[in-house]
Amino acid sequence: MKISIIKIGGNVIDFPDKLDHFLSLFEEVPGQKVLVHGGGVLATRLSERLGITPNMVEGRRITDQETLEVVTMVYAGLVNKQIVAKLQSHHINAMGLSGADGNLIRAIKRPVGKIDYGYVGDVQDVNAPLLEILLEKNCVPVVPAITHDGSGQLLNTNADTIAAEIGIALAEKHEVSIFYCFDKKGVLKDISDEDSFIPEINFSSYEKLKEENVIHSGMIPKLDNAFKAISKGILQVWLGRADQVHEAIKEEKVGTFIRF
Repeated sequence: MKISIIKIGGNVIDFPDKLDHFLSLFEEVPGQKVLVHGGGVLATRLSERLGITPNMVEGRRITDQETLEVVTMVYAGLVNKQIVAKLQSHHINAMGLSGADGNLIRAIKRPVGKIDYGYVGDVQDVNAPLLEILLEKNCVPVVPAITHDGSGQLLNTNADTIAAEIGIALAEKHEVSIFYCFDKKGVLKDISDEDSFIPEINFSSYEKLKEENVIHSGMIPKLDNAFKAISKGILQVWLGRADQVHEAIKEEKVGTFIRF
């Protein structure tokens, strides 16, 4: 079975018109597909309305107990169900599943190091047979950035990582590609020039681009996830804008393809 794992974030979720446009493109994606999403700025807005001050360190959310409650409500609740409802309106049968549902994604709480991230999870395993059952029934799994530890504890988990780990689990038996949608046309040589995207990166060119400081900061963990996925059997990983995803699936020259 050919499977596309597509991840979207706040640059799509936070804008109803962009989300509707993306979902109309998603409807046209051939074959079986899984949609993974974060929560955008809604978790921050709700936290502030509840009097909870968001705590961000190096661009990552510190997840204390109160924050975990908010992100669970937003990611696995409001955002997930809005996306599922919109998919149904596009004639796509979909089912929203957090990591706890059907024991889909089990994680462990990240150990405290230089930074204590709180209730943040690192993925341990993915229930691939459950996803296969849904995909065989032409039901699209919609997975938010919430996992569990198997002992009753929910955990906030990076959505890029979730997409990679779901892809790796399914790649043991299937042909899997991952498409990361973000706010740029691809991995850029010059952050101020949208058209400077790099069409293809392999591991040796990735190492060189890091040495030259062309790739740095938040792009490094994103690409580390991509190369881990490639090394574990994913056919290809793509990074680019959500409105280009349909062209990317047809392997047209848009965005950045990551290949072994």
